[in-house]
Amino acid sequence: MVSTSSSVCLDRPTPHMRPLARTRHRNACAALALRWRGITSNDFGTLLGSNLRILKSIILQEGTGFAKVWMKSSKSLISYESGRIYFENYRCCYSSLTPQPQLLYELPKQSKAEKIEDSLLCQCPLDHVLPQASEQKPSLLALTANNWLYCLSADNGETLHKVYLSSRFKFRSLGWDISQETFYVKSIQHKQTVQARQAGVENNILMHLAIFKVFPLDVVGMLEINKKVFGKSTVDVLLSQGVLAVSHSSKCVKLYSFEYIVEKFRTRELVLGEQCDLYGPRGTVGEAPYGIPVNIQIKECPPVLFEVSYFDNGIQIGGHPWHYIHTPNHKRHRGTHHICSIRDGTLAKNGVQEMDCDSLEADWIFFHPDDSGRIIHAGPSTIKVLNIKTEAGIDAHYEVVPDFSISATRDNSLYSQVTVTSSGRTVKRRFQQLDDDPGQETFKMVKYEDELDLLAIVDVSHTEDEGQANVRLHDNKNGALMKRISLKEPWDVTYCHEVHFDRDTVIHIEQQRNNNFCCHVYKINRRKNV
Repeated sequence: MVSTSSSVCLDRPTPHMRPLARTRHRNACAALALRWRGITSNDFGTLLGSNLRILKSIILQEGTGFAKVWMKSSKSLISYESGRIYFENYRCCYSSLTPQPQLLYELPKQSKAEKIEDSLLCQCPLDHVLPQASEQKPSLLALTANNWLYCLSADNGETLHKVYLSSRFKFRSLGWDISQETFYVKSIQHKQTVQARQAGVENNILMHLAIFKVFPLDVVGMLEINKKVFGKSTVDVLLSQGVLAVSHSSKCVKLYSFEYIVEKFRTRELVLGEQCDLYGPRGTVGEAPYGIPVNIQIKECPPVLFEVSYFDNGIQIGGHPWHYIHTPNHKRHRGTHHICSIRDGTLAKNGVQEMDCDSLEADWIFFHPDDSGRIIHAGPSTIKVLNIKTEAGIDAHYEVVPDFSISATRDNSLYSQVTVTSSGRTVKRRFQQLDDDPGQETFKMVKYEDELDLLAIVDVSHTEDEGQANVRLHDNKNGALMKRISLKEPWDVTYCHEVHFDRDTVIHIEQQRNNNFCCHVYKINRRKNV
């Protein structure tokens, strides 16, 4: 734990004693004393890093606790991202950065056709200046039920841009291709009409993707996904990191280069607000009723970059060097996770990971969000952090090794298969205790706070027929438990929950009875006797 001793000399130094930009002050009081005397770096990144280290030190102090400061219920879904809490389908936005959440803006009530169905939060770019000052601030990309894409100010809800997508296709969801650079809007799957089926007309168009750049907002094109090109078994597509991933009903996924597709199959570049007569009557790109015309028509299947079959949950790609995680498409592999090199598909040594537990809920595995290349494998009673390393003495062969593990507190007496009654009779249990039994401490989720470099783990146990949840803060480097935060409200395991740990704030969003939702906000506080 970082020292926070206040016995620091506050004598004013000579003017030439300015520390270098890379100097680090591990003691929070020392860093604050230097800042009070005007000794600080002019580099914003260094200053921010110093501020976060001070905040982390304060949070992890024994005398620092977390208190519930606010709660609000809603009859619709509640979502949270980057210090903003959204209610009523993104119509109302509250800031969680203040001591108590405050209303940032409230949009006018809209009809059902105009409600926001999905959104993405854009942070302002730091590497270049945009033409308009309003675009240099965070914004919310919002997709409405009637196919409008809005760019709203994240601070006051003002409409900065709006783009009409199409009068022919229904769009439903948003997703990042490359975070904060390019995104896509995905349509629903096109179903064959009764009239077309009766006439024997076959529908091969599965869906459409509209791809945009941000900062400033610009259109790349409208992409058509045709089953004649990608195969009759095509069931879904998505874009990620410049790769078009196509899923098939045969539990197979194929990856294609989106850059290659644009260069070879884009018939014309589109500009928002300009006239266009592509494949039909002339109209204005991005305005109703013309929308965004299809300008990327794939006539032949592009080269396959990568192909793999899976049993369930698809595949994940990450690690250093590149690996992928999947469950092979055979029932004997159910419950296992295989870690393979993306270069040639070779299974890493110790690459078959299996959580040895009996539970109602499945374990989960994912690449660590801290870009370390590590892997987090979590179950109801154990969380393992794994590393991918080059196997000793063998080039281009890799081994999965444990970095550290975190275990839940367990009362082993509850697992005893043999008990003795008060009369002395020995009774043997006929059932196996589950690892996620309500009477035991059970892990429910794992989050990573990147600015404080802490793992936030939610554990739940039951006392007096009520679930009690805690947010545990662990050191991201070695897994050491640094702090435990108790949530005051009961945790009902039969409903969905979401927990966010963001700097000095804990946000718990829970589903309640009758499809209602509630948001609880906790902030750090200092006990007076410390």
